[in-house]
Amino acid sequence: MATAATASATAATRFTRLAGAGLRRAARLPTAVRYQRRVVATTTTALLRPVELRPKEQGVPETLDYRVFLVDGGGRKVSPWHDVPLRAGDGVFHFVVEIPKESSAKMEVATDESFTPIKQDTKKGNLRYYPYNINWNYGLFPQTWEDPTFANTDVEGALGDNDPVDVVEIGERRANVGEVLKVKPLAALAMIDEGELDWKIVAISLDDPKASLVNDVDDVEKHFPGTLTAIRDWFRDYKIPDGKPANRFGLGNKPTSKEYALKVIQETNESWEKLVKRNIPAGELSLA
Repeated sequence: MATAATASATAATRFTRLAGAGLRRAARLPTAVRYQRRVVATTTTALLRPVELRPKEQGVPETLDYRVFLVDGGGRKVSPWHDVPLRAGDGVFHFVVEIPKESSAKMEVATDESFTPIKQDTKKGNLRYYPYNINWNYGLFPQTWEDPTFANTDVEGALGDNDPVDVVEIGERRANVGEVLKVKPLAALAMIDEGELDWKIVAISLDDPKASLVNDVDDVEKHFPGTLTAIRDWFRDYKIPDGKPANRFGLGNKPTSKEYALKVIQETNESWEKLVKRNIPAGELSLA
């Protein structure tokens, strides 16, 4: 994503990235954590070729220091949350894999670290694992954000969970941590986790053999019978073994149509744009 001109400007000043005709300036927040102040610019996103992106590991898996960064064709770090374009054209979206199917390590984008690498979540200093394997590829839609100040009147007035939108990819192939896939959304589940709205977008990779057969929520039930119920029940119950209550679901406890899922994606993309434009306080979120 960076160019020779960008590198030169970086060495000479505190500016770090091109954004249209301007530059994005690094800033020190009151929390003494240094973040890059990001400006939305389609020209910058257009320079990034998702097909060239690859994950780069740092450290040893299943340790506190382990990170999976995303790098471009030139080996430069990019953010899987902020730099990967959401849209791939023709109703297709980019999906970043955090947790491969049939695994249990709770991997997630580190939203408070520079370049937002993928790491294993922790609790009280210990690495977190699901109590059993997740049965689908799981990750996020880049350039989306569930605004914790926005009360969704469709879903009991629940506030967003301050994270990118989650994606459950139902294809047959086990993907890899940090892999960027092209997917088409099929449905959405409105999970309410300890009072916070935590959308789960159900999608399928374009590379899956059944991708051409599923285009909406009804097709999922036809070609992947029982999958939508299994996804809902998995996310409803996974905290119970740790002594926590089951999660709940809004919208009648049912998956939405594809049209509604697209609405969720659009709204959370708009929230992300407000975030990176600093129209909404970022707090400790990294915008680098």
